[in-house]
Amino acid sequence: MDTGQFWTMLPPHNLTLLVVAGASLLALVAILLTQGTRRRIRQQISSLRERVDGLWREVDEMRVADFNQPLGSKASDQGSPLEQERYRTEKAAYDVIWPNIWHLHDRLGIFLRAVEAGEAANELRLEARQAAIEARSLLNRSRPFCSEAVESLGSRLIDTEIKAHLAACQHLDQKKEAATAPSNHDLRVLQDKCHALHDGEARELLDQLASAIRHRTLRNS
Repeated sequence: MDTGQFWTMLPPHNLTLLVVAGASLLALVAILLTQGTRRRIRQQISSLRERVDGLWREVDEMRVADFNQPLGSKASDQGSPLEQERYRTEKAAYDVIWPNIWHLHDRLGIFLRAVEAGEAANELRLEARQAAIEARSLLNRSRPFCSEAVESLGSRLIDTEIKAHLAACQHLDQKKEAATAPSNHDLRVLQDKCHALHDGEARELLDQLASAIRHRTLRNS
């Protein structure tokens, strides 16, 4: 008996039961396949999460291990792309900060010498003031990319130069105000204060800042 004759001999209600049973079997197989697929996907997601967590732990350990190392040490040279990018970002910040702080120190020195010599110093006064404003602004913008030592030294240096600028401005203003007739002693006190701030404290901070940047950026130092 062939298959066609077999199906024609079945009663209608038995044929319906067989169709329903077949459909149920197919649905069960589909459900089992779906569950298996979902289980594999969950396992893959769990595995990926473990790998990501492991990578973050390695990055954190690397940051802690390298915190006190010179930025340009051999560890950075041979480090991961993340460390190399950190080196480039920090060095770029110093490439901006150092020239502007040096420009402030230079402009202020010229202004102080003009005040002592009794030369016209109004333009130099404004130039020194603008240099201080620019140096402060650049340091604030670059702060997230600097080491704490460089940021602290740069901030202290700018504050010291501003104090020296204010003392020189007071010295200049007292010379102009003939009515107050400042004594030579008072002028000498202000002049000594300018020198102590600019040529003493600021110069020392400038040397420390240069050393800190050198330590962070020069390779194999």
